[in-house]
Amino acid sequence: MLTPPTILPFRGIAPRIDETAFIAANVSIIGDVEIGAGSSIWYGCTVRGDVNQVRIGRGSNLQDNSTIHVDSKQFPTLIGDDVLIGHQCLIHGCTVGAGATVGMQSCLMDGVVVEPGAMVAAGSLVTPGKIIPRGQIWSGRPAKFFREMDDAAIEGLAEAARYYARLAQEHKAIVEAAVSAAPAPEADQNPEAAPQGPLVGGRPWEGP
Repeated sequence: MLTPPTILPFRGIAPRIDETAFIAANVSIIGDVEIGAGSSIWYGCTVRGDVNQVRIGRGSNLQDNSTIHVDSKQFPTLIGDDVLIGHQCLIHGCTVGAGATVGMQSCLMDGVVVEPGAMVAAGSLVTPGKIIPRGQIWSGRPAKFFREMDDAAIEGLAEAARYYARLAQEHKAIVEAAVSAAPAPEADQNPEAAPQGPLVGGRPWEGP
């Protein structure tokens, strides 16, 4: 049985999620969060915009078991278009520009800026306030400059994000089909007894 995502308002602000986005079945999205067209939040992720805002652009992906949070006073989390964030990442109060990549199991701390077309290598720890320029790969714990990328490699980062956007639509279709085929719970047969589920775009969740 599919577990619907937890999509909750906080301090009167509810998440705004484009109807074309893929939100996996066991995701938590809370508070002042916007997710753009064609983006995807994969299985086991948490996106928590409780004490500041989270903005995710178009065609970006947050892969399995990753977490996005914010700093309460100064740093929202801003994710551009066509961004790839790998599995088990922690993205906290930082900015990731369009077409950038954050490798799996990386941690980005408050005030970090990953410029468009830059890359954080897998397993890296980017300490507060660091700026990673376009076309550079940073790696390590703490992360430091590793090497430059040429234009073809930079375009390859954006293409990897576009691949994930296409894959997400396949998952979206499969999950929607599974939800449609599942028998209705008994409570659904009595509308007055049915609990109110989470909302996506102001409507009850009916699958991603």
